[in-house]
Amino acid sequence: MAWFRNLVQLSSLKSSLRSRSATTPFPNTQFVSILQFSSQPNSEPTRHVPSSGLGPTSSKEKPRVVVLGSGWAGCRAMKGLDTNIYDVVCVSPRNHMVFTPLLASTCVGTLEFRSVAEPIARIQPVISRETGSYFFLANCNRVDPDNHVVHCQTLTNGANVREPWDFEISYDKLIIASGSMPLTFGIHGVEEHAFFLREVHHAQEIRRKLLLNLMLSDVPGISEAEKQRLLHCVVVGGGPTGVEFSGELSDFITRDVHQRYAHVKNYIHVTLIEANEILSSFDDRLRHYATRQLTKSGVRLVRGIVKDVKVDKIILNNGTEVPYGLLVWSTGVGPSSFVKSMEVPKSPGGRIGIDEWLRVPSAQDIFAIGDCSGFLESTGKPVLPALAQVAERQGKYLAEQLNRIGKAGGGYANRARDMEFGEPFVYKHLGSMASLGRYKALVDLRQGKEGKGLSLAGFTSWIIWRSAYLTRVLSWRNRLYVAINWATTFVFGRDISRI
Repeated sequence: MAWFRNLVQLSSLKSSLRSRSATTPFPNTQFVSILQFSSQPNSEPTRHVPSSGLGPTSSKEKPRVVVLGSGWAGCRAMKGLDTNIYDVVCVSPRNHMVFTPLLASTCVGTLEFRSVAEPIARIQPVISRETGSYFFLANCNRVDPDNHVVHCQTLTNGANVREPWDFEISYDKLIIASGSMPLTFGIHGVEEHAFFLREVHHAQEIRRKLLLNLMLSDVPGISEAEKQRLLHCVVVGGGPTGVEFSGELSDFITRDVHQRYAHVKNYIHVTLIEANEILSSFDDRLRHYATRQLTKSGVRLVRGIVKDVKVDKIILNNGTEVPYGLLVWSTGVGPSSFVKSMEVPKSPGGRIGIDEWLRVPSAQDIFAIGDCSGFLESTGKPVLPALAQVAERQGKYLAEQLNRIGKAGGGYANRARDMEFGEPFVYKHLGSMASLGRYKALVDLRQGKEGKGLSLAGFTSWIIWRSAYLTRVLSWRNRLYVAINWATTFVFGRDISRI
């Protein structure tokens, strides 16, 4: 271990300095020992990145796999790659993977934010220690498939920072796992006034806004109408994310807000707006159960289509105005601007078109996985849903394929042109789960909407839901965080301080 080697070096250095000081006076021994220790030559090669970027690999170097994105698909692919064969370079606007199934729990303090964020360096350690593997905090702007180059721009958000700059990375194999963007359907005001729930910083913003509204509503001078508006939480979208957030929020209101904000407990409520049925992919019996449980917990279900979003109210297509203090938008996902800009054949829905082996047929050595990709119509396969389990299994499959190709000598650019890719990717749905709050959840293990299989609801499903997600958390460190957070929340309630 690196820390153990450093400790041994420091101990030996102190011993030598101690013996030296016995014969030769040495002023400020502690400072000199630290200085000498810090200047010790590193036994490992220096990691140096040319200012212009990374050029093509030579025959003396390992072939380079560039991964665009750090979501479920990209991280699973990075984790599965054989680093004895490949160097791995990840380009992403975030340096961690988000465990999205538990993200809604962080908004109300059931879990802490670090419990759902897994650093990429822990998922694939070589990017922080090997000379040819790196992580770059940047966005990819353009792919040049003819020259095997990606054009990137650094991410330098914030005040008093330098302007972003461009650089290039040559690749031998490129994995596009850049994910998707929330669908707003072109509705005016959504981008400006609504919160999305896809990243850790989204959950942090929702939490801050929720607690701010709670405290403002308790201040003298607030009118009754304004108090009701501030404490009205509206969720648009009745999919698993919208339902789980509504359930967590209603549970937070019942268990914590009613106890600690007694003056406003009769004002705060949740409204879930959905154009059709909530949880449309679930079994009918489970959907009806979810509707009853949400209604029982105080969530108001409204069927309608949002026409316009103002700073303090939503306007539905029937003219109904719904005032809100917090608006969370969860209506599905679509292709990002980067995916739209790529000049490759697209699948139905605008995703990057792929074949049965997850390759982009029109570009050599380029693969696409996760939410940004979809099967071309020519394959005869349907576009898979934008689910974490789809992305994760595509990442695992692709890593295995690239490892096999690399062992056969096809890891370098244009070397796998005539190689067979083995069995095509086949997706088998493992089921769906959703939490409803108040120790209730849904578990639907059917193969498809019309398929047969086990479906459960209630407390037993809640135990299954928590157990399943606890085992799916990537590291033992975060599993421990999640388990401790759940235990402390159960005993002491949620932390409702605004930091």
